[in-house]
Amino acid sequence: MPENHPEAMPASLLGVSYVMPVLNDATHVRAAVESILAQDYTGPVEVLIALGPSIDGTNELVADLAARDDRVRVLENEVGSTPAGLNIGIRAARYPVVVRVDSHSMLPPDYARIAVDELERTGADNVGGIMDARGETPFEHAVALAYTTKVGLGGSAFHVGGSAGPADTVYLGVFRRDALLRVGLFDETIKRGQDWELNRRLRETGGVVWFTPRLAVTYRPRSTFDRLARQMFSTGLWRGELARRFPSANGIRYFVPPAMVLGVALGLIVGIAGLVQAALGATPWLLLGFIVPVVYVLFVLAATLVYASGRGARAAAWFLVVLPCIHVSWGVGFVLGYLSLTSNIARHTGR
Repeated sequence: MPENHPEAMPASLLGVSYVMPVLNDATHVRAAVESILAQDYTGPVEVLIALGPSIDGTNELVADLAARDDRVRVLENEVGSTPAGLNIGIRAARYPVVVRVDSHSMLPPDYARIAVDELERTGADNVGGIMDARGETPFEHAVALAYTTKVGLGGSAFHVGGSAGPADTVYLGVFRRDALLRVGLFDETIKRGQDWELNRRLRETGGVVWFTPRLAVTYRPRSTFDRLARQMFSTGLWRGELARRFPSANGIRYFVPPAMVLGVALGLIVGIAGLVQAALGATPWLLLGFIVPVVYVLFVLAATLVYASGRGARAAAWFLVVLPCIHVSWGVGFVLGYLSLTSNIARHTGR
């Protein structure tokens, strides 16, 4: 029978549609697309780039990529947001497997082959792995280190690794297209964190989200302090929105950064009031408020010694700055998102 002949197997492989939303990312998009085209998966593939209104040369670069390889198709994403681009790509996809790709990520050559194998073996609706952050400058090395430690972005398996098995969410994701259609695609009202929310619906409708450490995607972190701060603020903002919308589906770790921000802010206010007490000649017992920010500073110093020692003096020095940037930006964003200010802020910032 035909199925017994190895040479017949490639024809039976599932077709794969790579979907990549892109907006103003001329720096990284070429490498991301080239990592897709270099996959060793032998089934039919297509690359769908949902291109938002860019002004940095991304349009021309993407057009050149499409002209060079007929597997690459460019789709217009007038809205420009990530979930809108993902949905445009999914609707246009011709194949039953959808691979979500980020323009900041680089897929290893065996990514699709392993992911499709895991989809078929586990019966999952979505399979994903580790966001393997890797920097090129001392600052980026520090950011990458913070991403991949529990003191930075928390203890999710897709950040720090773990054993294969069902998970709440995974990095990027390789989906069954029919499962995406079953739950109504990505929620376009959620600018960030839409993957977590989609995976929540997949699980609620009986699907399995599967994490495997066999999949590791190289991720290029933000290259400057202000870009990192904006990214973390936006991520925290939408995480606060999600925590408010779905309170029972959020773990305690999401509330640690905002609790830290509020605690440090309150401690500073109380401590300053203690300085006023001392100036007025009263017993300055409110100076005890400074204990909270001091404890946080000691935490950052200890984390730097534990995680950044041996990474180079410049990377360690940046880690001292990067860690508070992540915590404070994310925590402030979370508080504002939880207070239902997400739509107001996103209207003015696009985030």
